[in-house]
Amino acid sequence: MTTTDVDAERERMKLEENLAKVEALSQRLITAMTHRKAPNVALNGPSPDLYSKAAQAYWQEWMNNPAKIIENQIEFWGKSVTHFVEAQQALAKGKLQAPADPGPKDSRFKNPLWDTHPYFNYVKQQYLINAEAIRDAVEGIEDLDDKEKRRLRYFAQQITDMFAPTNFLATNPDALQKAVETEGESLVKGLENLVADLEANNGELVVRLADESAFEVGRNIATAEGEVIYRNRMMELIQYKPTTEKVRQTPVILFPPWINKFYILDLKPENSLIRWIVDQGYTLFVVSWINPDETYRDVGMDDYVTDGFLAAIREVKAVTGEDKVNAVAYCIAGTTLHLTLSLMKQTGDKSVKSATFFTALTDFSEQGEFTPFLQDDFIDGIEEEVKEAGVLRSFILGRTMSFLRSNDLIYSPAIRSYMMGETPPAFDLLYWNGDGANLPGRMTVEYLRGLCQRNEFTTTGFDMLGHKLQIRDVDVPIFAITTETDHIAAWKDCYRGFQMTGSRSKTFVLGQSGHIAGIVNPPTKKKYGHFTNEDLSLSADDWKATADFHEGSWWPRWESWLAKRSGKWIPARKVGDSAHPPIAPAPGTYVRIKASV
Repeated sequence: MTTTDVDAERERMKLEENLAKVEALSQRLITAMTHRKAPNVALNGPSPDLYSKAAQAYWQEWMNNPAKIIENQIEFWGKSVTHFVEAQQALAKGKLQAPADPGPKDSRFKNPLWDTHPYFNYVKQQYLINAEAIRDAVEGIEDLDDKEKRRLRYFAQQITDMFAPTNFLATNPDALQKAVETEGESLVKGLENLVADLEANNGELVVRLADESAFEVGRNIATAEGEVIYRNRMMELIQYKPTTEKVRQTPVILFPPWINKFYILDLKPENSLIRWIVDQGYTLFVVSWINPDETYRDVGMDDYVTDGFLAAIREVKAVTGEDKVNAVAYCIAGTTLHLTLSLMKQTGDKSVKSATFFTALTDFSEQGEFTPFLQDDFIDGIEEEVKEAGVLRSFILGRTMSFLRSNDLIYSPAIRSYMMGETPPAFDLLYWNGDGANLPGRMTVEYLRGLCQRNEFTTTGFDMLGHKLQIRDVDVPIFAITTETDHIAAWKDCYRGFQMTGSRSKTFVLGQSGHIAGIVNPPTKKKYGHFTNEDLSLSADDWKATADFHEGSWWPRWESWLAKRSGKWIPARKVGDSAHPPIAPAPGTYVRIKASV
């Protein structure tokens, strides 16, 4: 047998082996899909009314200004025909090469073949021409409500992103090259990754962003030393072990968002805010929220306030013997801490000495990037979903958040995993991002309707526990940190609500970067700076324009502010007491509960 025959036989056997794998994987794929519990159809896109309104507005524009529409169409046709002619001319000359001008740059088209190969260059350029035409058509619609226009813009962008040539094997040079180099093995591994993701999520396609086998909560992430000293149906209260001989008298209690797990603030020792606070000499308590299942369907915002915020404050006071605490809250927990402070003001409870807010929204008059998801058709769908499931399942919320950055959080990871057959990276932040939480049904609807849609807390008042809660009731000293590129809690919206509080002692800081990186910004990294300005009467734009910029993390500035409100130095406290014996070592048990899909 010749060498050529041996090579041919090897390739044949390899092909048969891969085909057998594909057949087996196909069966697993079908089985996995049968377990899928599809969410309410209203959550898959806008109601047909949006497209009807857009079509009506476009038709009205045609009737009122046909020259403009014709001009746009001719421009699109002209670019497309010219593009085709240029490609034909290049082929007629017998030169298998792309034109000298390869087209505009786009991060999705990094492979040199997009610029040098005539086929891929043609596909890329035509896609970009099409995408531009769609954007122009949307922007050209004038007789449409601003919110509807914003929604149409968003969903049009989702369509153009979805149909990018990088998302299809036949038009993705990276995937095709990898398939050839590996004799198809990359495609088999990609199918294995796809099936594994479907099996892990009951038939829902949730792209894994990180190698989950590389991390374990309590082993190599969330490792700060402490003990759970109190537990109820809503939360576990963790007290962290002191690392200094003396501590500030007033304890600190940190409330993380229950949309995600608290250990974003304790991923690893070098960027752990939890460790850093303890190292500065504070007795620190952190709430770890339950990951609710369908039995929590009737849990509302009031339960988070009474069995979460108020219960935690009560227990911290009891275990430390202090009558006041310094409270810190992040994101939705910051919104809820505002509600809690309003309630405490109305009931005469003065247990909170100061409050710190990380990226916390209270004024929802501007819905920002969430506008597409805060209209009635979408929230009606959520109401139906939670009525059936009892909770807003984690993957629905995660999918919604991901589509705000679809190229980075959906399509690029899917391409690497399913087309290229690559194992997701061992990245702790992405692991945390995928470790989501469900939201109780009643709480979800109350938050979306009362706060996000009707903006009651800063207008008519938010009804809770027999009280009408108002933002002006918040009158303790407050410190707010927001971040410049936050797409979840836009800093200008946070600032607007911050101005509405009744506190006479206010400090507002704008950090660089976004919702996570701008908060998890340890001083040792010397990475992101921050802005300060004492004139809080200014508009957001004017505040920033006249603000002072400071290099480095905002953490030390906040600690200096906190120290002034934390009393004298006392001997470090032991963890727990006779009434609060250790129940479980940090990070506790609730944080390990996985979300349902």
